[in-house]
Amino acid sequence: MASESRKQISEKPADAPAAEQAKRQDFLTARQLAEVLQISEATIHRLRRAGRIPAISITDRLIRFNLKDVKHALRAESRADYSARGEEPSPQLSFDDLFSDFTAARNTGE
Repeated sequence: MASESRKQISEKPADAPAAEQAKRQDFLTARQLAEVLQISEATIHRLRRAGRIPAISITDRLIRFNLKDVKHALRAESRADYSARGEEPSPQLSFDDLFSDFTAARNTGE
């Protein structure tokens, strides 16, 4: 009987490790965040020191970043930059945009 109660207590749902893993992935190290954003770790620290991305300082050397909060901060900053210039953000440059710059430069002799 005692072994049955121990077995029931020690058993966890099969999806518990997946749920725990999902929670852990929300908080990343600077190296992990740099890999996700495809920028250098030094840039991550520079953005953090400038206050442009939020960070959680557990100790002086132990710092974690919430991926959702960082992405939100970067998007908000990007939108603010465009609105300050009075421009609409372009989701991506097209080939026509690049080609028109090339042909314009070629026609002017640059």
